[in-house]
Amino acid sequence: MVDGHRTFVIVGGGLAGAKAAETLRTEGFTGRVILIGDERDHPYERPPLSKGYLQGKEERDSVFVHEAAWYAQADVELHLGQTVVAIDRAGRTVHLGDGTVLHYDKLLLATGAEPRRLDIPGTSLAGVHHLRRLAHAERLRQVLAALGRDNGRLVIAGAGWIGLEVAAAARTYGAEVTIVEPEPTPLHQVIGPELGQIFADLHTEHGVRFHFGARLTEITGQDGMVLGVRTDDGEEHLAHDVLAAIGAAPRTALAEAAGLALADRAHGGGIAVDASLRTSDPDIYAAGDVAAAHHPLLGARLRVEHWANALNGGPAAARAMLGREVTYDRVPYFFSDQYDLGLEYSGWAPAGSYDQVVLRGDVGKREFIAFWLAEGRVLAGMNVNVWDVTAPIQALIRSGAAVDPEALADPSVPLTSLAPGDTG
Repeated sequence: MVDGHRTFVIVGGGLAGAKAAETLRTEGFTGRVILIGDERDHPYERPPLSKGYLQGKEERDSVFVHEAAWYAQADVELHLGQTVVAIDRAGRTVHLGDGTVLHYDKLLLATGAEPRRLDIPGTSLAGVHHLRRLAHAERLRQVLAALGRDNGRLVIAGAGWIGLEVAAAARTYGAEVTIVEPEPTPLHQVIGPELGQIFADLHTEHGVRFHFGARLTEITGQDGMVLGVRTDDGEEHLAHDVLAAIGAAPRTALAEAAGLALADRAHGGGIAVDASLRTSDPDIYAAGDVAAAHHPLLGARLRVEHWANALNGGPAAARAMLGREVTYDRVPYFFSDQYDLGLEYSGWAPAGSYDQVVLRGDVGKREFIAFWLAEGRVLAGMNVNVWDVTAPIQALIRSGAAVDPEALADPSVPLTSLAPGDTG
């Protein structure tokens, strides 16, 4: 039975918010738990939107965090299809768009991120798409299937993870795909040119065309429909549909209006939180894509837009709201699937932070592990079609110790032998 003496409010209907609500109950919280989401769907996970669900391999119901009945069973009050328009920190209330005012004792902001928009002529045409929400994926899945049937053409702006995963899905349907990317390789700022070229080769082998070193300047159309795109180097590409996959921006407007401290926008922005995911207001926390957390292991403030961060950050914030001692220092992790290539990435190695890349395995067969090092210390590792190595890779990162690059590159040397104190 809910006793109502304390009320915890969660703003955000994604994975972080749903897992926070679940954790509050499993940790024994008996007060009111209120979850507010601006979509009408129950909380869902986002990876299937660009992977299994988009490819038609998974059904719609597979994306949801919990079955719909779970929320009533767990006494979690849902306000779906509702937008929080203001936070009154002095009165400890949140104000919804329909006029509802809800009191909170503790508040969690898990408002996520939103896709960045192309600022060029033609973006209002019917065939221009983004991919962030379930409704986007539903529409795009139908579009890709139609393009495949009709030999249609898709142009993707951006060769990041979302752009590449959608390209793989589109080719699975049989659509023609062109990716326009200003950098010289895919994922250039994320994994560097050498590893980026591997993904360029992978997609080229599957029929994707790349146009590197260029940006879209206009989407052309007629009668509201897309006909093509133009780039800043004077080229034109025929297109029936266009996907803008140029990144995401944290949804911080609500926090900013409430006067909460924000992180530097030049470094990704987000709501600034400490290692316990607490904001500048001791009664307000933030988790998931919107949170820019001080990471004690890495010694930096990070905003991580990946599934694992929502999966683990929501529960960590819930425990902190309950007064538990929390230090959120998990090694960042994500995964991707493209054609027959699967990968997992652990760590944090932004451009300019590393001085060496070590490869272990058979790069030609795309069965290898890449390590990014700084002064011999492993900052990040990416295993490609090599499995069950995430734990030792993360142990190397956590150790902070220098490793022998030759031993790291040698598949005969167990990874578990390289991290000090790690016994495998």
